[in-house]
Amino acid sequence: MTFNPFRKTVLRSVLLLLLVLGGCAGQEIRQPKESVKTDPELAAKFEYEGRTAFEEGRKGTAVKAWKKAVELDPTNAVTVNNLALVLKDQHRFAEAAKLLETGLAHSPDVAELHFNLAVIAELYLLDLETALVHYSRYRELTEEDDQQVAGWIADLERRLE
Repeated sequence: MTFNPFRKTVLRSVLLLLLVLGGCAGQEIRQPKESVKTDPELAAKFEYEGRTAFEEGRKGTAVKAWKKAVELDPTNAVTVNNLALVLKDQHRFAEAAKLLETGLAHSPDVAELHFNLAVIAELYLLDLETALVHYSRYRELTEEDDQQVAGWIADLERRLE
């Protein structure tokens, strides 16, 4: 049986087309992710701009400035918290919760971040497990006998049974 050179070229072209359309079975080649550049000094300027805008009632401008500040310095728990509270007021609950989680990844011992995440999770996202975890952590961090939070924890435990 002889193999026609034209047929061989067509077969090779079809195989090449299938590889291109279907992808290659080899390892995926990934480009390295760019590292996030932090700049606490520039972040402080955006934080100030956001605070000023917020005090003047320009919440949209405050959100934009604080988002830039958090990108440049995600360890600033005060800015994270302020931004999350404005987002909550704008009914952007999932975004606020995600921001607080990011803040906690950088500042896990800031009680206010836990408290605000718990409130948003419970009241707006109806995520009772998350609320319970963060109310409990808030209570551990504050080491206060906060009866109101203790009551909320007891209520959540009952509701989760």
